[in-house]
Amino acid sequence: MKFILSKFVLAPAVLAAAALTATSAMAAESTIKVPFNFTADGKVCPAGVYVVQKDANFVTLVHKGYGESFTWVVGPGSAEPTDTKVALNFDTLGKTHVLQSIQFGPVITSRLDKQTLRDAERESTRLTGGR
Repeated sequence: MKFILSKFVLAPAVLAAAALTATSAMAAESTIKVPFNFTADGKVCPAGVYVVQKDANFVTLVHKGYGESFTWVVGPGSAEPTDTKVALNFDTLGKTHVLQSIQFGPVITSRLDKQTLRDAERESTRLTGGR
């Protein structure tokens, strides 16, 4: 009887440890160097090294050494399910760069720059980083 009782006590502890391991494995990050200033959520972000972190259904952009961070919801993208690249996509309006979307593997944010770009001449820029 003691043997069966100890299994019932030990099983939840093992399951909790497995769940914690699976949750931490889902969180991932990548580093990308952005060589120009850009705008995200209406705020000017300086050029530099940025960390892109993905956790469950969210992606967070953090500048190393800069206090501000941004978090957005991600959804399925057009990439292959096994795609592992991380990319910051920008719209270029004259000399201004505006963060358009963030791709993290097979998921991507919706369009982040809400301003209307139909009348502006724009170019797109993509920066990728490794994991």
